[in-house]
Amino acid sequence: MSGHSHWATIKHKKGAIDAKRGKLFSKLSRAIIIAARHGGGDPDTNLKLRYAIDKAREVSMPKDNIDRAVKRGTGETEGITFEELTYEGYGPGGVAVLVEVLTDNRNRTNGEIRKIFERSGGKMGSAGNVAFLFERKGTFSVEASAIDEDSLMGLVLDAGADDLKQNGTFFEITTDPTAFNAVQEALKTKNLTPAVAELSQIPKVPVDVDAETGRKVVRLMEALDDHDDVQNVYSNANISEEMLTEVGKE
Repeated sequence: MSGHSHWATIKHKKGAIDAKRGKLFSKLSRAIIIAARHGGGDPDTNLKLRYAIDKAREVSMPKDNIDRAVKRGTGETEGITFEELTYEGYGPGGVAVLVEVLTDNRNRTNGEIRKIFERSGGKMGSAGNVAFLFERKGTFSVEASAIDEDSLMGLVLDAGADDLKQNGTFFEITTDPTAFNAVQEALKTKNLTPAVAELSQIPKVPVDVDAETGRKVVRLMEALDDHDDVQNVYSNANISEEMLTEVGKE
């Protein structure tokens, strides 16, 4: 898989652990609240809400938790007001880093995220510093052993996908965000369960880094991802599987 998908897979595995201590549920609830606030409480007409609910169901978040989050978003029940922010910065080796957060205290989060960057050998930048290096895409990673390339190509392109390529033992599919649900449903018709299925900020031109820099970038991304307010972390570093394995041993 590409560096992005390697990181996404690690996040999915880590999510199972986070769910046990309630941390992931808190993050997913915030995402549902924000989606419902901006687009209404019907997932059939609100793509962002449907995606957030699907992510919650993937980790067995209780239906009551999901329903409460939707109602808070639509204003049916009161609760803390969250704000969507994107922080931009530079990691070790000057790689670009995007951090998406939902916070109820902008000043607190700003200071804490800045410290994480600085402790990890990076620095936070101003709005617009690195966002132009990324583009919003839907991404799926499907085990290559599950289906032949021609069959999968026909299936996903008919559903509106932009591209499919093989990386190692996985097929990687990219889509415009508007085609995400259609591609997801097409995969279900063939009983294909992607290892990764998410809306992401994909680097337009991934940057190769040496092993030591790559490990430092992964440690920065993990530190950011561990922050309660952080929803997603993206980097344009081309992270190898070996780099992730080495960090996992630490």
